[in-house]
Amino acid sequence: MIVETFSADETYEYGRKMGAEAQPGDVYCLTGDLGVGKTVFTQGFAAGLGVREPVSSPTFTIVQEYEGEKMPFYHFDVYRIGDAEEMEEIGFEDYVYGQGVCLIEWANLIREILPEDFMGILIEKDMEKGFDYRRITLERGGVL
Repeated sequence: MIVETFSADETYEYGRKMGAEAQPGDVYCLTGDLGVGKTVFTQGFAAGLGVREPVSSPTFTIVQEYEGEKMPFYHFDVYRIGDAEEMEEIGFEDYVYGQGVCLIEWANLIREILPEDFMGILIEKDMEKGFDYRRITLERGGVL
């Protein structure tokens, strides 16, 4: 499935819609180049879960935990990990197979430890369609 957005607000709103539809145990894997809007999408996603506190990229901590109205939200950024074994040290499986929802940025770096049924989300720019245009591709178990 492909969704097109034409502003940061639309990208945020699409993330919010997906967060509102998320269920306990869901794993979303978010990929895209630097500056493509992953954080904006994630902030919307968190809002859809009822997270009230500010959401930012957990670049230096690997995971940020938030309490949403519906369930816990675990936001991972694995850009700086050396290998998938580092994820075991932070209890990755407890998060992924727990009662919250996980959103993992740069998940392609840990593909081998992801559950098979994750939802892949790829965000891309296309400058020919405008500076704020984003193509968001969704595929269960893919687009990493």
